[in-house]
Amino acid sequence: MALRQALGRGLRLGRGLLWRWLGGGASPAAPPAPPAALLRPQAPPQPRSGFLREAAARLGLRRGPSAPGLLLFRQAASRLPAGPRRLGVALSLGLALLEPALAEQRQAAEACKDIQTIFIQRNKPQKNPLGLFRQRGFTLDEYFIGQSIGKGCSAAVYEAAALFAISCKASQELKAEGCSNYASPDIQAVEEDPSQTGGWRARFPLAIKMMWNISAGSSSEAILTTMSQELVPASGSAFSGEFGAVACTRRAVFGKKILKPHPNIVQVIRAFTSQVPLLPGATVDYPDVLPATLNPSGIGHSRTLFLVMKNYPCTLRQYLSERIPDAHLGTMMILQLLEGVDHLIRHGVAHRDLKSDNILVEFDSAGCPWLVITDFGCCLADEKIGLKLPFTSWYVDRGGNSCLMAPEVVTATPGPGVVIDYTKTDTWAVGAIAYEIFGMCNPFYKGEAGLESRSYQDEELPPLPEMLPLEVKKLVEMLLRRDPSKRLSSRVAANVLHLSLWGENILDAKDLKPGKVVGWLLHQSAATLLTDRLGDGSRVEMKLKRCFLANLEYEDLWEATALLCSWRSTS
Repeated sequence: MALRQALGRGLRLGRGLLWRWLGGGASPAAPPAPPAALLRPQAPPQPRSGFLREAAARLGLRRGPSAPGLLLFRQAASRLPAGPRRLGVALSLGLALLEPALAEQRQAAEACKDIQTIFIQRNKPQKNPLGLFRQRGFTLDEYFIGQSIGKGCSAAVYEAAALFAISCKASQELKAEGCSNYASPDIQAVEEDPSQTGGWRARFPLAIKMMWNISAGSSSEAILTTMSQELVPASGSAFSGEFGAVACTRRAVFGKKILKPHPNIVQVIRAFTSQVPLLPGATVDYPDVLPATLNPSGIGHSRTLFLVMKNYPCTLRQYLSERIPDAHLGTMMILQLLEGVDHLIRHGVAHRDLKSDNILVEFDSAGCPWLVITDFGCCLADEKIGLKLPFTSWYVDRGGNSCLMAPEVVTATPGPGVVIDYTKTDTWAVGAIAYEIFGMCNPFYKGEAGLESRSYQDEELPPLPEMLPLEVKKLVEMLLRRDPSKRLSSRVAANVLHLSLWGENILDAKDLKPGKVVGWLLHQSAATLLTDRLGDGSRVEMKLKRCFLANLEYEDLWEATALLCSWRSTS
């Protein structure tokens, strides 16, 4: 936008300067009639190049008795000193040539904005399983708790079902199987019963994350303040209930940014504090963090935070342990991560712990994986500082997972005025995860590659598989540049993959024009809207196109297009 404004202003100033040199007034729209002395009958000199002829034509300086301006221009300019004459001629003619291109770019930018407006509303995640029960689900007693899904360094996650969201028949069946609050039914019996369509996971569509409370105390206000980062992706309805003794707004208590919903970001459906229960496997999996009432040697507090989310089939690490995506599918998976990271950056949030364990996977009707970023316990989402963290001492928290900590973070040295910019750190982590997606070892995990983000050089990165398209390999290479100024932004990187997957017909460097790009965008928009209307909008490809169209910015799209064309022309 700033570039277009500067060029437009330069065009106006250049024209005014030119007409003043020609002896006219301040406005170039009405130049004075040329003096008769300058219109002697002689053949005007021919422009020496097509460039001059085209520029003269666009300025209205045509040859012939009806338009003697070209002769006036050359004779008047010849009387000026060499420096100003050359500068004025070059500036005016150059801006005259830029004017049609700028107009075309303005039209393309306006078209992108119009398309974006249409698809912003269509890019919201699907309604959560508790959408019809806005005043329910804010106490632990309202859930059946199933088997343990997993545990990390700060929480345990269990499968769950809401008592008020399932049918009476299903509730009676669960109770008959011995399932009550905090108790798990006979898993084997459920799996072996052929009448149970959908199996265990279909009967437990939710997941409850129980945070381990070691240092926050037992008051609800202290718990929410200490664990506020976990609540950054919470939906608006997640906080409509009471937090024990606390009844105040989210912003007043937490001081964290509010992250709007996005299809590639996990959504916390409910958040509440409650007494710590003795859940299945607790005394074996995490006995030390239990309160003394449940384990005499435990060091946990009696109350903690619970987060209710959708239950996903597996993590990205688990998915990749069983299969290796092909080039097309792997590209779409990287694209989903970039879309999620771009959403975080747009809202001033840095995840800071992006790894395959913190990415969940579900599947569309064709079995194509859809990726969702989760676990925001290490995120930077401060309302005051945004993505630039003052690094004044070693006590400042720089995030988690030191192996996948971007070079500008891991090499930072604290001191007065030192700031760590997290704008492109999660994008760097996506580049590292791309190796895992394509069946290789992450080069920054300790193993065969043995690279360290603190000291590696760009040329030391291991080559990606030969079967990958050139643009994918180039993209991953640019995501992992040590210098963040040379690293692609998440939006431009996502646009590169969108164009690589679906924009083949416009990637011709010899005929790359804004109008051609807009025509392709309109085609993609119409096809996406039609597919949504026909009821096939849940497919991964359609969801990705909606993400792309809802985030259209002409400058970013043009940068990605030009970058792709340059890669292909030099290959």
